[in-house]
Amino acid sequence: MSEPKYKRIMLKLSGESLAGEKGYGIDFDVVNRISSEIKELVDLGIEVGAVVGGGNIWRGRNGGEMDRTTADYMGMLATCINAMALQDSLESMGVVTRVQTAIEMREIAEPFIRRKAMRHLEKGRVVIFASGTGNPYFSTDTAAALRAAEIEADVILLAKKIDGVYDSDPNINKNAKKYDKLTFQEVLEKDLKVMDSTATSLCKDNNIPIIVFALDEVGNIRKAACGEKIGTIVGNF
Repeated sequence: MSEPKYKRIMLKLSGESLAGEKGYGIDFDVVNRISSEIKELVDLGIEVGAVVGGGNIWRGRNGGEMDRTTADYMGMLATCINAMALQDSLESMGVVTRVQTAIEMREIAEPFIRRKAMRHLEKGRVVIFASGTGNPYFSTDTAAALRAAEIEADVILLAKKIDGVYDSDPNINKNAKKYDKLTFQEVLEKDLKVMDSTATSLCKDNNIPIIVFALDEVGNIRKAACGEKIGTIVGNF
């Protein structure tokens, strides 16, 4: 097994990834597979933070005429459901976890406290950050970038349905070109949608590289954490 390249990572999972082929809700076979891969990282001594989206349960932009702020708060609550599902799966495998939320709900999770999160990570606990940033108009991509900066993560592992960043949609354009390496500036100038522009700028300003890779291929989370060449790496080169 490869040696880890990074000591502390932030894993960003989309809500849709937890739905698997169902497209909605939570597929626990998928969640358990992801959890087993996270356990591999913990066993390697890597400190793991995770941010999970909520798109498998609620997508605010599908709220029609609903007030944007209300829709965004509903999305934040959806991320808490996903965080608890991931926590339960990890704990069943013997991985000690903590869920920290940006919106206080003391009966089910800790409030986000940076120093407490850092201490959990140092003790080998997986910390799952829920409720996004706690503010409307910000995505869970931005939450992942923000929390990564706050916990001083070495890298963001951005798990997606495709195996990297392309110059166009590979599902539509069979000649789409895949990038092996990109600068943050290139991502912003070419509007490549790796993360939203706020998250990308935050990573750029704080020098946090992003590795974009396919979640569906078993073992990719470990490969990315160990510095193996997969997907696309974005950074200040």
